[in-house]
Amino acid sequence: MRLPEIHDLTVPRPSSTTLRTLLSAALGVAVGVAKGLGARGAERRWYRELVLPRLVADPGLLASSLLAPSRHTLARLLSLAPHAPATERVGWEEALAASLALDVATVTRAEVPIVLASPRVLVDERAGVAFDVPAGAALLTPDGPRVAGSPLPPRVASVDLSGPTRLVLVDTNPLSSLEAHPDKFGNSLELGGRDVDEWTSSLVAALAVIDEHLPALAAEVRLALRHVVPVGYDEARHLSASYLEATGVVYLTLHPQRMTMVEALIHEFQHNKLNVLLGLDAVLENGEAPLFSSPVRPDPRPLRGVLLAVHAFQPIALLYEALLEAKRGDEGELSRRLQQIARTCREGCEVLLPHARPTAVGRALFDEVAALDRRLARHL
Repeated sequence: MRLPEIHDLTVPRPSSTTLRTLLSAALGVAVGVAKGLGARGAERRWYRELVLPRLVADPGLLASSLLAPSRHTLARLLSLAPHAPATERVGWEEALAASLALDVATVTRAEVPIVLASPRVLVDERAGVAFDVPAGAALLTPDGPRVAGSPLPPRVASVDLSGPTRLVLVDTNPLSSLEAHPDKFGNSLELGGRDVDEWTSSLVAALAVIDEHLPALAAEVRLALRHVVPVGYDEARHLSASYLEATGVVYLTLHPQRMTMVEALIHEFQHNKLNVLLGLDAVLENGEAPLFSSPVRPDPRPLRGVLLAVHAFQPIALLYEALLEAKRGDEGELSRRLQQIARTCREGCEVLLPHARPTAVGRALFDEVAALDRRLARHL
């Protein structure tokens, strides 16, 4: 797959098409996965004969379905983890096939009979509802699944936030229990004792700050950030996460301070952007070894992890520049936070830039990171 040079994936230029280009490339991979689901075996004959022909006949339906995070995550897992245990891959395949079958039923107003080897939570992302479908035969209809002639009751799966971004109340990511950070134990969905309205008002307010002060980045958020998954409430600290495979999905704890939420949204969205590229190109020839100290983590990190940190913090520093210029807040507090973030970025770049061996695609990305590091040096 031929990719262009990546010049503005850290801080987008006005009207940037970089992220859109990468998402299109990732979508092309997902389409290939979806078309291959029915290529072998008799266990998903219903997909091969009833679902796939409708998807192939309607590329717009196939594309829009695979852009939904619950579908795209499964397709990315299947493309990026070819050596995963066979039982896991079979489960991912069935979950993706059944989810696409649900889209065919709801969008084309068709009835699609399926047979599941295991119980599945199927999410209708267009309607924001989920269904708990037992193993065995089920009929997917325009109004939802039916089992033994009876409709399955829907439950709320997500609620609107801003643009395409939704607060998720049912998360089907198979990786959510996995955790790479030493201070966390997975990312199970949890409102933390707060109601949905508190979550939505906090997130909408945070998105509005990005929209006002980083409009080019906000345009990318409206393009690509689809799911915010709540993972608890904590007044003392903020914890967040994202996954290479889960494009358009961020996991956040709720925090009472607005700027903490703003920073977390930008940080994890930046991880999302870079992860799209990392699913298409290694970016670094030496990204996984050896290990180096990280400016933001207590554990040693490979250079790819240091890159993820710097890439996430540099636009946050530019946000504080914009807030200072607009006189939005206490100048002393804004300056101190800007200096702190700029120092973190510099520490990361001091590790990253001398040791990195970028790929041909990644070279322009590192040039951008280095240029931003020089820009932020005035705040040290």
